[in-house]
Amino acid sequence: MPSVEVRPFRRSDREQLTRLVNAHAQAVVPGIGVSVSTVLSSLERQPGEFITDPWVSERVTLVAEQQDRIAAAAHLLRYFADERAGKAARDVGAIEWFLFWPVAPAGNPCWPDAAGAASALMASCVRQLEAWNVARQEANGELPVRGVYGVPEQWQHVSAMYERAGFCHTGHTEIVYLARIEDLPRPSQAPVAGLSATRSVGMNGTRLSAVLGKDVIGYIEVEVFEEGERLARHGGWADVGNLCVAEQYRRRGVATWLLGQAAEWLRLAQVDRLLDYAWLEGTDYLGQDDTDYRAFLPAVGFRELTRTRRGWTREPAKA
Repeated sequence: MPSVEVRPFRRSDREQLTRLVNAHAQAVVPGIGVSVSTVLSSLERQPGEFITDPWVSERVTLVAEQQDRIAAAAHLLRYFADERAGKAARDVGAIEWFLFWPVAPAGNPCWPDAAGAASALMASCVRQLEAWNVARQEANGELPVRGVYGVPEQWQHVSAMYERAGFCHTGHTEIVYLARIEDLPRPSQAPVAGLSATRSVGMNGTRLSAVLGKDVIGYIEVEVFEEGERLARHGGWADVGNLCVAEQYRRRGVATWLLGQAAEWLRLAQVDRLLDYAWLEGTDYLGQDDTDYRAFLPAVGFRELTRTRRGWTREPAKA
């Protein structure tokens, strides 16, 4: 195997690292990609993540170089061990993402197998986690790309590397969905007499509410990916932040009608693709069971892109 050097990331690695990030992202979400500046920015902080990003005390980015090529890369985070971090992340060391080129064409001397480089990099990542002496060690696949998080099923080479390093999937699995705006239903009339739509600012994008008299009986929030540099190849993306309908008005077409309202609004914004998400099993952080939602999304035009496993943990070495 050609010699491998594991070292800290250098700015001169930026183009190769971006190609590695985009190759992994596009195996999950079709045609999506980020710019070099977005990748570089994400190594320093996540300005859009105002809750957990301030909890981070240290960031480390490592690469494995093989024959002047970045064969593997990883980004690690250390969280404060005191009240400066929330309880969920307090005194945690995490591999935020770990990527490597998984396939070497047979007999191609210019494309060496990266498995050895990835193993060497993983060993360095584990050493860093141990050196931090954190209470918990975690691993993820949180790229600076919408819809790419956890460890997607398309990254079997990454999940296998995590498992060999002693990480286990102890969390839950989520499904990522995609729909074309043109395929979403547009009901010709409101499903409940007197129903109207209003638009306002929501917690997760623009909120379109279903109003009956003085009551809001449901709403949908959609966020357009306005960061132009984040989608270097294609614009016109958005995702669903929330879709809720009051219990007594469910199964009457209100959610489909709201989705149609959102589709018309997004069409005016020249958005043509919409992402959404659902838990595969159990209940989410708010205690919501997504069984009905998983049935609803395909019925209104969404297709499944991936199943991604969140929550990988490793037992720290005993002192």
